Amino acid sequence: MHSLSGVMSISEKAVVDAEQLAIAEINAAGGVNGKKMVPIVEDGASDPATFAEKAKKLVQSDKVPVVFGCWTSSSRKAVRPVFKGSASLLFYPVQYEGLEMDSNIYYIGATTNQQIVPSVEYLMGQGKKNFFLLGSDYVFPRTANGIIKAQVGAAGGKILGEEYVPLSGGSNDFSTVISKIKSSGTDIVYNTLNGDSNVAFFKQLRDAGLTADKLTTCSVSIAEEEARAIGGDILKDHLVAWNYYQTTKLPANDKFVAAYKAKFGANRVTGDPIEAAYTGVYLWSMAANKAKSTDVAEVRKALSGLTFEAPEGTVTVSPKNNHISKTFRMGKIRTDGLIDEIYATPKPVEPDPFLETYPWAKEFAKQKPAS
Repeated sequence: MHSLSGVMSISEKAVVDAEQLAIAEINAAGGVNGKKMVPIVEDGASDPATFAEKAKKLVQSDKVPVVFGCWTSSSRKAVRPVFKGSASLLFYPVQYEGLEMDSNIYYIGATTNQQIVPSVEYLMGQGKKNFFLLGSDYVFPRTANGIIKAQVGAAGGKILGEEYVPLSGGSNDFSTVISKIKSSGTDIVYNTLNGDSNVAFFKQLRDAGLTADKLTTCSVSIAEEEARAIGGDILKDHLVAWNYYQTTKLPANDKFVAAYKAKFGANRVTGDPIEAAYTGVYLWSMAANKAKSTDVAEVRKALSGLTFEAPEGTVTVSPKNNHISKTFRMGKIRTDGLIDEIYATPKPVEPDPFLETYPWAKEFAKQKPAS
């Protein structure tokens, strides 16, 4: 259940491909409890209300045991009530703003302490003390930027600007925003734009003469698929923060990339949400096989503490919060649109969606619901 049309289709179509690849591989290896997985594909059309409608169809009419879906936090929040207490699980494959936990949702993308927080630590360690925050106007960027402001402030840095643009088509005019960035004197633009707004922003930034050697950006929603759409020549040497790249040097990733290209074309690229979506399908199938059932309660038990050698490395489902451990990786975009890892945490980061282990994040930790 992803956006096959609308502003988010630039990112989400490839996620569907990754899930279809995982399903095909699992079926070829014997399926789930001896049965083939049969996918039903629904288009959320980049619209939260449509996502909620499609989720109701899948859960209430089709009675599927699991849905792999959503991208934006707005779409996830729209479908969350549908899954609450239902006989279906949702596997969500994209990094997000944290501050959420649900017994029927598994968060396979990074929470903030696995992406946002370590990326800010890295940037400040490189001498970037003055931040300009730019994002799409919806849940994830606003919440993520609230966390960044608290973290940067506690570390002695400054926020020199904060701007939001509508999550709409790529025709955004960024001339006013770029003027504010230029006059701010910022060290780094922390970019939480989503969808094809990134295409317009980076082309206009380049046209304004602000290439990465003059002003670096750090993005959290541009992976290889988006980099290809924008152009590696435009994005060269800009930074991104993820947990996986196509270039990640692991045997499981070599196998994944080869299989993805064999199925969808040698010119196709993988990326973090693509890999997380693939991993999510495998985690559910492993749990269902372990439980010898697709019953939600039994699968949840089997998922707790489950470990998988994913293309990104070893991941483990946390029994505490339905997130997974993930290695953080900072990357730099190449001219060909692929991304080179320039820093990685020495081991997977345990998920802390409510930032309970960070002294500067007490206000966020208060949002954790009582158990």
